[in-house]
Amino acid sequence: MKETPKTQAAPLPASIQETATERLQHMREQTLLGGGPERIAAQHKKGKLTARERIDFLVDEGSFVELDRFVTTRTTDFGMQEQMVLGDGVVTGHALIDGRPVYLFSQDFTVLGGSLGEMHAAKICKVMDMALKVGVPVIGLNDSGGARIQEGVDSLGGYAEIFWRNVQSSGVIPQISAIMGPCAGGAVYSPAITDFILMVEGTSYMHITGPDVVKAVTHEEVTSEELGGAGVHAGKSGVAHFTSPTDKSQMMLLRRLLSFLPLNNAEDPPFVPTDDPHDRQDPELDTLIPSDPSKPYDAKRVIERIVDRGSWLEVQPDWAQNIIVGFARLGGRAVGIVANQPSVLAGCVDIDASVKGARFIRFCDAFNIPVVTFEDVPGFLPGTVQEFGGIIRHGAKLMYAYAEATVPKLTVITRKGYGGAYDVMASKHLRADVNLAWPSATIAVMGAAGAAKIIYRREIEKSADKAATEAAKTAEYERLFNNPYRAAARGVIDDVIEARRTRPLLIRSLELLKTKHENRPVRKHGNIPL
Repeated sequence: MKETPKTQAAPLPASIQETATERLQHMREQTLLGGGPERIAAQHKKGKLTARERIDFLVDEGSFVELDRFVTTRTTDFGMQEQMVLGDGVVTGHALIDGRPVYLFSQDFTVLGGSLGEMHAAKICKVMDMALKVGVPVIGLNDSGGARIQEGVDSLGGYAEIFWRNVQSSGVIPQISAIMGPCAGGAVYSPAITDFILMVEGTSYMHITGPDVVKAVTHEEVTSEELGGAGVHAGKSGVAHFTSPTDKSQMMLLRRLLSFLPLNNAEDPPFVPTDDPHDRQDPELDTLIPSDPSKPYDAKRVIERIVDRGSWLEVQPDWAQNIIVGFARLGGRAVGIVANQPSVLAGCVDIDASVKGARFIRFCDAFNIPVVTFEDVPGFLPGTVQEFGGIIRHGAKLMYAYAEATVPKLTVITRKGYGGAYDVMASKHLRADVNLAWPSATIAVMGAAGAAKIIYRREIEKSADKAATEAAKTAEYERLFNNPYRAAARGVIDDVIEARRTRPLLIRSLELLKTKHENRPVRKHGNIPL
């Protein structure tokens, strides 16, 4: 006679008198235990919360509605019938965050290391399908040892089913991945397709192959933290968008990120009233830009003085720091900010900056978030490393993203707008709606000194005092071209304004552009130079 599997799925009543309701309550209590007290204690010892504790910190109190709490694995190979746990290692359901609905899943590392099997994946797929049907964000709290080896192709197929849904949801509903522990092998590709990745410092990591495989193949000695920790992906690879020191702080950051995002691509982002006056002018902006064009300044100071006070949330602050991207509000409206950073590589656009900016702009465009650009760019970063690395192809991504975007696009040239980089950074030629310049702006093919050497080369060479002639010709070029007025005369700059007036003019423009509608040619999709 076949032995009855030892499983939590169908516990026998304590006595013949136990009612159906009592049995339900008993099973519900079992679902809260995860892998048991010892494994929960081990999770806490690592400084990590459990799957359910993370949900409690993330969502509005009392709003979580669990789905599929009684699901178990169907596999009995390799003694799996002895390890059946209600819920199969992932908690799924829907909840409210700041009163707005979301679907979510939270992997439970205390159950088989959070490994993904057939039914585990089916639970995740169900909430992803429901999120897409309803039109609300889907959030994944990832803490998993990877594919459940005992389930073979069923486990691999589960990953592929999740990937497919990630792609179908892309650009339709926001998808956010919080990496709360290990995320390795094929598991990394679902977060990679989502819109934002958050990682916990010291306790989370992502990598395709683990340290043992790396050692066997390349003979490199490396830890999981060194290979794919939060610092690596936030500062070197650009895979992570945000990092936090603890599980709790990560949940709070995730809540803040969601506050800028619409529920889906057919809605506008939430409006948040502000007591920061719409007509506020900031005289310090008039003197913030150094008179010496080679002297750097921090573009974040510009952003923070213009947007609603306290609203600035930078995205990927530690990667490609020569370009700044992030969310803020202007007059209560959510906007995406893109800015060149003169204090890093003089604000030049390089490969990483192009990719960082392009991806952020495309997200904003997909979800109806206006893009505000603060431009101070001397050009693309020169050198063999950049050319061999494909700066032509990667730089084209940034141009493509700006040209493709149909959301309101507002550009402020604070200082330099040189060469092809001027074109790329949301110029009027790429159909930006409002293009403003500060009096300190210089819009030209290149800097005055370089231009004078080319245009007046013969005169300089023939001159008895080459240095004096070169200085005079440089000054002449600056007078003629290194200012915003030639561009304003051509209508590609709508107005030259005092820096202090930037905030009220941007807010007024956003108000006017909220009904913007722009038609583009019908097509399946474009072919961005990946």
